[in-house]
Amino acid sequence: MKTIICATDYSKNAVSALKYAHKISSKIGADLLVIHIYELPLILGMEFDIFYDDLEKKTFQKHNKKLKNFCKKHLGKELAEMKVITYAFKGLSVSQGIISKASEYHAFMIVIGMKKESAMKEFFMGDISMDLIEKAPCSILAIPTNASTEKLKTIVYATDFEQEDIGAIYKVSQIANKYNANIKVVHISSSKEKDGNMKMDWFEEMVKQKVTYKKIKYEVLISDEIFNMIRSYLFSNNADLVAMLERKKSGFIRKLFHRDLVKVMESFGDIPLLSFNEANYQP
Repeated sequence: MKTIICATDYSKNAVSALKYAHKISSKIGADLLVIHIYELPLILGMEFDIFYDDLEKKTFQKHNKKLKNFCKKHLGKELAEMKVITYAFKGLSVSQGIISKASEYHAFMIVIGMKKESAMKEFFMGDISMDLIEKAPCSILAIPTNASTEKLKTIVYATDFEQEDIGAIYKVSQIANKYNANIKVVHISSSKEKDGNMKMDWFEEMVKQKVTYKKIKYEVLISDEIFNMIRSYLFSNNADLVAMLERKKSGFIRKLFHRDLVKVMESFGDIPLLSFNEANYQP
């Protein structure tokens, strides 16, 4: 059985992420593990040691009750019947806590909320997001606050013809198959790149050797403004999800970090972003 992990901080965007995670887990037949990582208050001095165990136990109970109630409020009371598991635990690092659970459960995906305005900038440029993108053993799905959970008809996958893209596209096809969604594999070629179409033909043949899903189309777009082109393409094709591979040296997501992220992610509107770490898809 697959497991999807949803990490929450109880914020408004976390509600959207929780609902989306539940929808997609139900659709693909996966268990949903909702987690929250908290810090235990720091107590100094040996004289406090006798109270620490009691404090730790009560804090654990408090956070787990809060997390369960949060899920019941937004998903429904019968969590067990919905294959929803909740677990709050202490940790010094939120990102490491998420990654440890993803490794323990061999997670299919980690779902997180995409924050907007000033909070978005803090989230996406902070250590938590980059640690997840760079170190998580599975894909990361970032959900905007107003993302729709009702449909998933068109998935756009942006490729640079990497070998690792094939494994990522296979993972996308597993999701698309459950929704009967179309996958549009696109490459944005600069005006100086003369062999983009030839590379795409080669890449299509390579994908077909590994991915049997039929509703995949391939397209090369010509533009020297990579970001503006993909943004325009997403909206003109009514994309419900955009996916891409994050490469250690020069991934598209990494390029976004050199821009004003608030404006960048707002310009994607309510389209969720699914990122794959190339390290998890080595040939």
